[in-house]
Amino acid sequence: MSSAGGTPADMEIKLSLSLPRDEISIPVVRRICTQSLKVLGVSHECIDDVELALTEACANVLLHAQVEDEYEVSVGVDNEVAVIEVCDSGGGLDTAFESVFDPDWVTRPTPDGTAPENVPEQGRGIFLMRALMDRVQFHRVEGPHRGTRVHLEKGLVWEESAPGAQLSRARRTTGPWGAPHPPKAADEPV
Repeated sequence: MSSAGGTPADMEIKLSLSLPRDEISIPVVRRICTQSLKVLGVSHECIDDVELALTEACANVLLHAQVEDEYEVSVGVDNEVAVIEVCDSGGGLDTAFESVFDPDWVTRPTPDGTAPENVPEQGRGIFLMRALMDRVQFHRVEGPHRGTRVHLEKGLVWEESAPGAQLSRARRTTGPWGAPHPPKAADEPV
């Protein structure tokens, strides 16, 4: 697909998983996401950050969702960012975690990279997600299937000659065999 300027549309890959609320689901979703990013050629450091943040988000589902619940993990990758959402249909975060919905409650690492003293033990996973990812948001899901949606974003860093980065490069002005594209007629749609 081409945009109006003659360059290919940005690469976009989406993956969605529906998983049982079971401990074995965490390494499964982590491996699927990690392998997808590796195949595309995302840097190892970036993959490590995404992997740990995803693990923490899924672990929160095991702690806070109801036993019979499934949860969903959606991953979207384009040429610039990975967006991951983990959504459970449990009771949602309890009142002890009301502060995660407050945009002013932003815990950042201290200058030496460690957690500040004011992060409670139960909030360490949230601290890790915020330290590793570029954007972290928590949303209540209201209605008959109440729950919590964790939104994670990470700007991607590509390895040299990564397949994913190449998918978004500008299209050549020549055809597949090196011949120039024929000029468009004046009445031909662009």
